[in-house]
Amino acid sequence: MDRYTDYDPFADVYNRYWGSFATRVVPVLDRLVVDDLERGSTVVDLCCGTGQLAAAFTERGFHCIGVDGSAAMIDLARANAPDAKFVMADARSFVLDEQADVVVSTFDSLNHLMGLSDLEQVFRQVAAVLAPSGVFVFDLNMEGGFHSRWRGSFGVVTDDEVVVARSGFDADEAIGRMDFTLMTRDGDLWKHTDVTLTQRSYPEADVRSALAAAGFDDVEVHDARDIDMDEVGRSFFRCRMAPT
Repeated sequence: MDRYTDYDPFADVYNRYWGSFATRVVPVLDRLVVDDLERGSTVVDLCCGTGQLAAAFTERGFHCIGVDGSAAMIDLARANAPDAKFVMADARSFVLDEQADVVVSTFDSLNHLMGLSDLEQVFRQVAAVLAPSGVFVFDLNMEGGFHSRWRGSFGVVTDDEVVVARSGFDADEAIGRMDFTLMTRDGDLWKHTDVTLTQRSYPEADVRSALAAAGFDDVEVHDARDIDMDEVGRSFFRCRMAPT
């Protein structure tokens, strides 16, 4: 089974410090899709991470399926969202045994796909699981977001943990890189882990082209700052399939 093993060592840290992004994105999803969705509808959280958004969906009466390629992320997601269903699979090849009314993918998860052909393949997999009237909503870091957020360093220090992140963006290559040094206490010893995460910046025109190739023809693009999220350089795409 293809999956993102590189993210397994990062799961605990993500759960503690970044999983809360779900609470920030809920008002945006409400506006773009949830307010028109009947309770009991099936929502797929693609690249679900540690499950905080899946928990928000199930708490509001939706049937949620979380998909992620990291076994460690899925383990934490099951604890965080016990009423959701989880599937461990690569976003480029996932399949489900039921149709989805909505598929969402948030927190720039799809920027981690490093080639346009991979992004298009994800869109094709989404198209295959969506009901004919289904909606696909995802966000991406655009170039302005990388210039704004992927620079410099920051850290978190507690009695039992040290997290140091250093980030940068190569505009010529359109690649952002974030290097993490993780130190966790284990009794009297400390465990050291290094993790590198990379993302690619995609021009809106390329994203639209990949969506069209996968069969999406009704595409809206919203700047996060215009829809309840004060964040530079993040765009939300809301898509429907072309009628057959």
